[in-house]
Formats: sequence, C-alpha cells, structure tokens
Amino acid sequence: MKILLQFPEGLKQEALKHAKELEKDGHEVFISASPTFGACDLALDEARGIKADKLIHFGHAEFHNVDFPVEYVHYPIDAPLCLLESSLEQLKPYRTISIVTTVQHIHQLDNIRKFYEENGKNVIIGKPFGFAKAPGQILGCDIGSAASVDKEVDAHVYFGGGMFHPLGALLQTSKPFFAIEPFENKMARIDGLRDTYKKRSRGKIMGSLEARNFGILVSTKNGQHNMNLAKVLKKKIEGQGLNAEILVANTFDFDSINNMLEFDALVNTACPRIGIDDIDRTRKPLLSANELMEVLRIKAELILSKK
Repeated sequence: MKILLQFPEGLKQEALKHAKELEKDGHEVFISASPTFGACDLALDEARGIKADKLIHFGHAEFHNVDFPVEYVHYPIDAPLCLLESSLEQLKPYRTISIVTTVQHIHQLDNIRKFYEENGKNVIIGKPFGFAKAPGQILGCDIGSAASVDKEVDAHVYFGGGMFHPLGALLQTSKPFFAIEPFENKMARIDGLRDTYKKRSRGKIMGSLEARNFGILVSTKNGQHNMNLAKVLKKKIEGQGLNAEILVANTFDFDSINNMLEFDALVNTACPRIGIDDIDRTRKPLLSANELMEVLRIKAELILSKK
C-alpha cells in the first residue's frame, strides 16, 4: 500500500520512526513536508498527487468526512497532574467549574474531574459544537465544550499546553478562566485578556469605516473552505456600493497579500483564529464576518445621518 504520513509541528520528530515501521510491513511510505494546522488541514492534494492509497494523519481527531481514505492517530499524551493540588487555592471561590482540554489529554479528563469532585467541586463537562468529537475537548474553532456550559458554571479550567486553545474558548465565554500548563508547571488566570481582544476588535472595526475595497479570504483547506459565506459577504459589501473580491489560497502568505495595495481591508472566512492570531501580520484591518457586518452597519448609519 502507498501511504502518505502527515504530522503537526510538535510531532514531526516522530516521522522517520513511523515511516520505517510501516516500510518494514511492506508499505511504500511518503511523508508530507507541509505545515498542518489540524484535521481541518489534511494533506489531500499531496496524497492525490502521489496517488497514495491512504493518508495517515497524526495528532488530531477526525474533523469531518472527506472523500479520501484517512486514518487518524490521536497520539495521547500523559501530562503530569501534580499541579491540580496547588490549583485548588486559586479555584477556592468557585463552586462549579467546567474543565476543557485538547484531544491529547482527553483520556485524562475523568481523572481530573474525579480529583476536583473529591475536593468539593461540582464539575460540568460541556459538549462541543460539532467539529470536536469528545465532551470536554476544544479546538481553535470549536469551543463548545466551554461555551455551552458558560451560564451553568462559576469558572472554566483549561488543562493542556499553550495558549492557542484556551484563548479561543476564553473569547466566547464570560466567566473567570484559568489555564493549567502541566508541562511548565504553572497556572494562570487569563480572563483579563478578554478586554484586550475586545479593544483590538473595536479598533479593526473603526479602522475599516473608510474602506471601499475589501478582499475576502477563502481557504481551500478541507475543513476551512467556506465559499458560500464569502459569496454572501461579497454581495453584502457590494450592496452598499463598495468593492469586494475573493482571494483564494491554501495557506495565506500575508507578505504576499500585503502587496495587494488596493485593498483597504480584509475579511476572513477561513480558520476563525486567523482574524485573532494574525492581525499583526497584515497592513490592513483583518475582519471576521461578524466584524464586517458591524462595519457595514455603522457605514449605513453614517450615510443615513448625513441625509
């Protein structure tokens, strides 16, 4: 069998080992050298290009169905739980908490819940919106496990590495939010960042009020492609007498996009995190669909006020 292997950045050091194991079983193996941002970013073009029989994608759970044979290897990681004990002091004021984590630590969620319940906490595990597959699991684009229970809890607790995942959940919830980083042995309360990102969003909106030419970003990645939304937004923009064009790419190179000087603002329809994490890489405002609609609403009100 001809197999293409795909690894996220944190697991690329494991590529050679897995390739050799499969070759010993008689398979013809190739390794994708492209970056990947999750199961929404499968190396399907590469797999079809080499006429592979199967793609093996490491480190993520299934995102949605695709018309190509894909095997998902979740790669669970046992993170140390020793920080849970010291977290109790910061969580003391909060009776009911939610716990969220990534697919790498989902298998530890029951033990984490048991610990907090044994120490007097009422623990609620929320359900994802649909892209994530397990209760308590969050993705950069699916924070349902936190948002779905926000009204029921006093605080949220994220267990796992990095800020990418908890930041998305933080911005879609309203309660105190704590991040436990088990590998760096630290815990932080991060909900103060909400105001920072709200101000950034407002700044993008206000900075787009004079825009006349909009570039709408559409990704061809398997789980980020949203041409229908892009076309709807294009009509909304043009309906106000403004100009809009759809910009298509697999991975957006903002150095290249910045050379398109005629566009006054950009609108993201791909991974929702692009509009949060990459705004410093663009010379022009990078809006979400909701932010664009707010820009158009304010523009319309300004026009009416001048009549």
